[in-house]
Amino acid sequence: MIAPHFHSPAPAARAVRKAVVPAAGLGTRFLPATKATPKEMLPVVDKPAIQYVVEEAAAAGLDDVLMITGRHKRAIEDHFDHAFELEQALTAKGDTVRLDAVRDPARLANIHHIRQGEPLGLGHAVLCARRHVGDQPFAVLLGDDLIDPRETLLSRMLDVRDRHDGTVIALMEVPPEQIHLYGCAAVEPTDEDGVVRVTGLVEKPSRQDAPSTYAVIGRYVLDPAVFDTLERTPPGRGGEIQLTDALQELAADGTVHGVVFDGLRYDTGDKADYLRTVVRLACDRPDLGPEFLAWLKEFVATAEANGAVGRRRLAA
Repeated sequence: MIAPHFHSPAPAARAVRKAVVPAAGLGTRFLPATKATPKEMLPVVDKPAIQYVVEEAAAAGLDDVLMITGRHKRAIEDHFDHAFELEQALTAKGDTVRLDAVRDPARLANIHHIRQGEPLGLGHAVLCARRHVGDQPFAVLLGDDLIDPRETLLSRMLDVRDRHDGTVIALMEVPPEQIHLYGCAAVEPTDEDGVVRVTGLVEKPSRQDAPSTYAVIGRYVLDPAVFDTLERTPPGRGGEIQLTDALQELAADGTVHGVVFDGLRYDTGDKADYLRTVVRLACDRPDLGPEFLAWLKEFVATAEANGAVGRRRLAA
């Protein structure tokens, strides 16, 4: 089955037009599947995870997307290119639904690719975009973080950037016992609902040292001043150049705001959450959901009643 074909209405013109998608990670948590396949190309139902990210950028009006890739990531470039032989074959068959699905990735935006020569961290990956971005503000979308297509987080962040300039980051409240998995923000309220001023940032603090339960998630709208800050940021946690460390310096000047997100977010870098993402998005699909959800209900009921025996029976 092919994903439904949607075209979002063109958003109003914005000051931010460019997006950067870091996609150079090794994907070690998904080995051996990622031995020869980029983790960003793992399918979420019938589209690779990274396509959802580019669709999100395009829906928010960002029509220039730079992919920061690495060795063995050629499949990403191929996916967002035209596949003439395949398109010709589908045209000859008159299969317009699949033809649209094949053409869509290349039509989403003007997509560019550069390589991060060494795996020196997210801050270094962002710094690799300097020549392409220039002196313009830009968005960064991490490929492991999928925001549900019905959410408008990125558009909200761009609106905050339009009003306040500076840098805007996405925040989500997490249980205290999980804060060590994230960058953590110290915040103070503003007079805008869902918008806070970020006064400090700590990369993956212990529960005892965390200034809040506001975790930084993988969406940023960055002021170009971040490049000069990254240039002088020394390697931090894990020997990598941390974007969080650079944002901490900018926050000290009062130029960083946070948008608090309480919608649907999926971490496809985690195996269990990846599976939950596939199930949830499949259930939401009008072409797959009714049949799949009916099977899922039967599977769960039988598994709870009979354990592994029930699972084997339903899988047969």
